[in-house]
Amino acid sequence: MQTLIIHPKDSTTTFLELLYGTIPDKTIIRGGVSKEEIKYLIQSHERVMMLGHGSPSGLFSVGSFPDTNGYIIDQTMVELLNRKRDNIFIWCNADCFVNHYRLKGFYSGMFISEVEEADYCRLTDTSQNQVDESNQRFGEIFSGFANENIASIYKNVLTEYGKLAEKNPVASYNCKRLYMNQ
Repeated sequence: MQTLIIHPKDSTTTFLELLYGTIPDKTIIRGGVSKEEIKYLIQSHERVMMLGHGSPSGLFSVGSFPDTNGYIIDQTMVELLNRKRDNIFIWCNADCFVNHYRLKGFYSGMFISEVEEADYCRLTDTSQNQVDESNQRFGEIFSGFANENIASIYKNVLTEYGKLAEKNPVASYNCKRLYMNQ
């Protein structure tokens, strides 16, 4: 399966590289291309993975892409993404974007990947070790199933990451905010 990975360069999301490390046939875009080029790439790939920081309006470009008005994935990409059933949206509040536009795939709600986000979400006394463990295990677990269909990814990530969630409050918070639409 040809997979397009859109993961804007950002030192705070490097752990997400684990998610696509095991994917054999991939095109990784970290920046430097226009929205028009992204549209072409979406059309020419079977699966699209969109990873990083974002909001209900889309995936932030974090200054890595030209002429984007702050977002590399936004409402201008919805028509193309609606033609895909195997998308992966991992950014804070991707659920709002996915549900609003009735997109299909595996996606996250608010996803804590930094201590500051834990504080914002009122997870008190969260340590950097807990955040790091959650990030690392989520990446490792996801990568183990990354080449499977969305239903399998969803089921297996919930099961395996859920084991960590029993003892790690960050993983518990995140696990409750993983979703799938088919």
